[in-house]
Amino acid sequence: MSDKSRDRSRLDSRGTERELLAELNSLRVRAARRRGKARLSLQDLTAATGVPKSSLANYLTGRTAMPLDVLDRLLLALGVDPVDAGAWATRWERLTGERLGNRTADSGLSRAGTTEGQRDDEPAHGPDPTAPGTPDRPGPALPVPAQLPPASTAFTGRQHALAGLDELLAEVDGKPGTPVIAVVTGTAGVGKTTLVTHWAQRVRDRFPDGQLHVNLRGFDPARDPVPPAEAVRGFLDAFDVPRHRVPTGIDAQINLFRSLLTGRRMLLVLDNARDADQVRPLLPGCSGCMALITSRSQLPGLIAVQGARPIALELLATEESTALLARRLGAGRVAAEPAAVDEIVRHCAGLPLALAVVAARATTRPRFPLAAIAAELREAPRRLDPLAGTEPGIDVRAVLSWSYAQVGAPAARLFRQFGLVPGPDIGVAALASLAGASVPEVRPPLAELVDAHLVTEHRPGRFTCHDLLRAYARELADADPEPDRRAATRRVLDHYLHAAHGAERPLQPPRGPIALAEPAPGVTPERLDDRAAALVWFAAEHRALVAAVEHAADTGHDGHAWQLAAACVSFFDLRGHWHDWTGTQEIALGAARRLGDRAAEAHAHRFLGGAATRLGRFVAAHAHQSRALELFGELGDQLNQAFTHRSLGWIAERSGQHATALRHDLRALELFRRTGHRVQEARTLNSVGWCHAQLGDHRQAIADCERALALLDEKGDLDGVAMTLDSLGYVHRLLGEHARAAELYRRAQELFVALGDRHGEAEAGANLGDTLREAGDPERAAAAWRHALAILDDVDDPKAARVRASLDELVCAELDPDGPRTGWRSAI
Repeated sequence: MSDKSRDRSRLDSRGTERELLAELNSLRVRAARRRGKARLSLQDLTAATGVPKSSLANYLTGRTAMPLDVLDRLLLALGVDPVDAGAWATRWERLTGERLGNRTADSGLSRAGTTEGQRDDEPAHGPDPTAPGTPDRPGPALPVPAQLPPASTAFTGRQHALAGLDELLAEVDGKPGTPVIAVVTGTAGVGKTTLVTHWAQRVRDRFPDGQLHVNLRGFDPARDPVPPAEAVRGFLDAFDVPRHRVPTGIDAQINLFRSLLTGRRMLLVLDNARDADQVRPLLPGCSGCMALITSRSQLPGLIAVQGARPIALELLATEESTALLARRLGAGRVAAEPAAVDEIVRHCAGLPLALAVVAARATTRPRFPLAAIAAELREAPRRLDPLAGTEPGIDVRAVLSWSYAQVGAPAARLFRQFGLVPGPDIGVAALASLAGASVPEVRPPLAELVDAHLVTEHRPGRFTCHDLLRAYARELADADPEPDRRAATRRVLDHYLHAAHGAERPLQPPRGPIALAEPAPGVTPERLDDRAAALVWFAAEHRALVAAVEHAADTGHDGHAWQLAAACVSFFDLRGHWHDWTGTQEIALGAARRLGDRAAEAHAHRFLGGAATRLGRFVAAHAHQSRALELFGELGDQLNQAFTHRSLGWIAERSGQHATALRHDLRALELFRRTGHRVQEARTLNSVGWCHAQLGDHRQAIADCERALALLDEKGDLDGVAMTLDSLGYVHRLLGEHARAAELYRRAQELFVALGDRHGEAEAGANLGDTLREAGDPERAAAAWRHALAILDDVDDPKAARVRASLDELVCAELDPDGPRTGWRSAI
């Protein structure tokens, strides 16, 4: 073993102070031999260190405690390298404790004074070892850094995030050797630094040994990120470590830094980190310390390896945004113009930086009404223009650009294409079609965008970005070649169109087939042949599909607009989305007329009539269906004529014109038989039976409905079976056979539930309640009505009023079994 290895081995053992002094004198001997002397005299050491001989004699014999700066000079004079000098100093500090509390002026601490930032009532050597929360073994005497930036006076909200940090604070004195690490992440401008600074200032007294802070400049466009070596050296300077004691290698500097933290209770704020590699060297290695990191990246490596706790910072809620404006502008000014404040809040999209920029503008214009500020935001040609500040740090577009500049080329291209997304969010498969790539190809750049907080996975498998990020993405996309933008828009619309028509098939659309063009290259729509999967897909894509219909019409894709609207009708009917049904079909009708496509116009009229029927608007419904019948007749389309006749029959029946309804149903029955559509023939036979029941021919009604039930059961049409069971329940109820009627209604309701048909479930439930009331069971009737009413209210069905009246009058009303009733017929 070499002399140096033996020295380090001795230094690593826990010796006494006397043993260390003996070893120090041995170093004198070896240093003298290197110089050709038997021993270095006190005079030699005085010349090298500047320490008087008498003092050195007392120090080396142990009569007086050797100050740490003297040890530093002595080790340097004896030729000890910086790494070993650091180990010597650490051991010496641990052994001497409070006796080395007074450092010389060279170390940055006066003998009678306190360190910069230290509280007046705190001893110079550090916290009281007996105080609660103080580590068991006090560390060496060091300055108490107080580097936290000032907190914002306008801070508001963020209660959930603050509570999360408070919970972590309770773990600081946890398992030995385990520091607490928190990672506060969020998109650019969301207020990560503001939150962390506010919380750190609030709890600074819980870290009496000091608070360290560094801006790592992870996303600064003007300057490079701070290297770990520079940050560590800054922390060593905060501890007044003399330059000659700082090791030359980064690893040795990190070890010295962590040694200085050992036995202390300190808070480290590592702000604006670029990635995990920039942060890891700065983390403490002991309990009693807490590292608080902010980053636009999610830093999953720190979470997985170092056990860091993530705290995701979301956009501000409307109430929090309003409160922030009130803190900056004054509660009176905000309260005086609530409408303008609401518009400002909407435009700023919950992004604190945007709110701060607008508030600064309003503050510098105290005589301007807030309505003028709101108008400026509203009327700007580009949404981000009014949010530009006088310097990059308060310019929303600039701040967002810093995140965008950090991602790779594939992720940057994908982010620009987010500016072309038609809906509020998008699934992975649709995003892949938008990008003209496969799902596996799009996942890596998508993950990069999520990690950079340019995109958020707000629900499993669904991605979005807030309005200001979307506006920025759109600005970037507008700079791409126009043919590329149009091709991407065509791909995403093709995706929704073909996926929706595929998902519609298991729902048995009430119309003839619609011929679709082949999807564009790069489009890979989902295949959904199962009814349950189709309903799940429609539910997830609901808002995106409505937006896609609007976007198709706005961008000149009129064929996509009417065909996609048609594909959504079955789902809208099943789930009771009457207003979306109406809105998309109004767009479809306009698109059809622009195309001069009479078949498309006929479909739009028929579907508008179906939505109007559901909403109880029978005059408008009849007008639309009549025009559809006329157009389908001109086109010679017998199948869709049959569907339209059945819809007209439903309108007539709802209007009390049962004979007219029967005539339409019989004509539909004839046309379905002629075109060979057996399932629709059976469904129409159910409608014919219903009309016979309304006209008083109950036995014929039962015969028609039972024939329909047998054929529907044979074809496996569960929708038709459920509707026909409901019709049979009504006929048996009219005959006074309440037990049989209740059984049929329950079977129908169970099928509707299984099929995901909320409207059918409510209809059957309401009819079951009527039957139970007539059978003398008011309690069970009320339960059935309440269940039905909850659904009918949710889907805004006009039948809700009748059910509510039945509940209100349960005690005193007698239901009229011969009064007007509704059964299950298709509105379309």
